[in-house]
Amino acid sequence: MRTIQAAALTEAVARLCIQANTYLPADIVAALDRQRKAEPWPLAKETLGLLWDNMKLAEETHMPVCQDTGMACVFVELGQDVHIEGDFEAAIHEGVRQGYGEGYLRKSIVGDPLRRVNTEDNTPATITVRLVPGDRCTLTVAPKGFGSENMSRLGMLKPADGVEGVKNFVIETVRLAGSNPCPPIVLGIGIGGSFDKVAYLAKHALLRPIDQPNPDPFYAQLEQELLESINALGVGPQGFGGQTTCLGLSIETAPTHVAGLPVAVNVSCHVTRRATVEL
Repeated sequence: MRTIQAAALTEAVARLCIQANTYLPADIVAALDRQRKAEPWPLAKETLGLLWDNMKLAEETHMPVCQDTGMACVFVELGQDVHIEGDFEAAIHEGVRQGYGEGYLRKSIVGDPLRRVNTEDNTPATITVRLVPGDRCTLTVAPKGFGSENMSRLGMLKPADGVEGVKNFVIETVRLAGSNPCPPIVLGIGIGGSFDKVAYLAKHALLRPIDQPNPDPFYAQLEQELLESINALGVGPQGFGGQTTCLGLSIETAPTHVAGLPVAVNVSCHVTRRATVEL
């Protein structure tokens, strides 16, 4: 049994909050660079160039890459041979409070969904824990802005809808979103499970780098087909038209009931942020 002090969680989460909001992951940077060079539509190409300049400026000045520094979504892979010395959840919330304060990041969380009073420190975080073998603890902070989150959808399709039904649902989600999520976007797609499980799958899918296809060839092919169909919509960067509506997408699946076909699409803008550390 290995012991990790709660204070170590706090320090790590604080650091990850600042890192994730300032530096985009390498796979997102590579995709944005590739598309800004390949995009043939002049206005779209210019827009992608501006997004690229903004990203580089954020890195150089250590400032947030987007003004919406998001809700702090914290994913924890906790080894079953790890003991946390102290209050686990309180340590993570404290890390968010410190990170958003020290990083001068915008605080966007309200304590109640209807009475709308800002908590003033961006807490509480949303925490997802998965127990895994071993004695390590892996933390991933993925801040999620709500311009894109609000464009996400969940549908309970019929099994008879099949692959085409899933494709239509995903493409329709992007079409309805239009310019609202600040495209080019990144999609996390969940298929299967239950009503609540499929939403988790879609959010968790955003943690997989977009340059890593699904290990199942069937779903890898589906990812490619969806990406091509979405970019053929012509929404383009910021909705100005062009061939770059989506930088990439990832699918996660789970077994489901014989009578069900749950599908969820978690929409993220090109500022798809995530930072990870292992303790």
